[in-house]
Amino acid sequence: MSPARRPRRSALYMPASNPRAVEKARSLPCDVVILDLEDAVLPEAKPAAREAAIAAVRAGGFGAREVVVRVNALTTPWGADDLAEVARAGPDAVLVPKVSSAADVAAAHQALAAAPERTRLWTMIETCAAILDLRGVAACAGHTRLSTFVMGINDLAKEMGARMTGDRLPFHAALSLSVTAAHGAGLTILDGVHNEIEDLAALEAVCRQGVDFGFDGKTLIHPSHLEICNRVFTPDAADVAWGRAVIAAFDAPENVGKGALRVEGRLAERLHRDQALGLVAVADAIAAAG
Repeated sequence: MSPARRPRRSALYMPASNPRAVEKARSLPCDVVILDLEDAVLPEAKPAAREAAIAAVRAGGFGAREVVVRVNALTTPWGADDLAEVARAGPDAVLVPKVSSAADVAAAHQALAAAPERTRLWTMIETCAAILDLRGVAACAGHTRLSTFVMGINDLAKEMGARMTGDRLPFHAALSLSVTAAHGAGLTILDGVHNEIEDLAALEAVCRQGVDFGFDGKTLIHPSHLEICNRVFTPDAADVAWGRAVIAAFDAPENVGKGALRVEGRLAERLHRDQALGLVAVADAIAAAG
């Protein structure tokens, strides 16, 4: 499957320094496992966590789950070594925090030179500077490994001095612009984590808000959030059915060359066919995984 069309409904952070957590991740129903070397790991434990993450990637056993390693920022004492050593292990992707400009993307891309070609670059969108240069950062997808944005609302809130309200009103502009920039450049984009571990009703509300914004999935900090996140971000059955009808209509011999059609009483343009291809591919992958 194209990397852009695989399910990324749920991306669960797991501290790479915790062997039990890493082992548990191999059996959890998440689409993505993010082995974390940054926020979840104390400074004195970071070198050992790096080695543990590398060992986990090389050992495999994650099944169909995408395996991503979140490294420390290049501006930290651990960032350069993280990127160089994790690159050689060849995870599905490396998630780099504190990316604020095209120059930051270029530096991260260069640091991944030793990685296999399939290893992608994911970047955190979590600074005011990144929000103000989203177009420039997203444009790097055309000439680097960049494939995915991941929102970091906690760090963004700190920089902005904004309150973390239930409706996330202070971040609506940043969230919408980030989705616009990502999808405009052909990138996947994942929403930020939900901090209230036990408030599952609030989690469901914020997941539905994320779907409304256009996010492809959500990052999570606790396994108890997986069921809700997977359910809400699974493509709606009616949308998938209409998508299949759109694809079939445009692929019919009598419709070759047509730019717009009437499908089940609704206007469908070729852009809807392109959207439907991605939607159906994700839905089929979810169904195949059981």
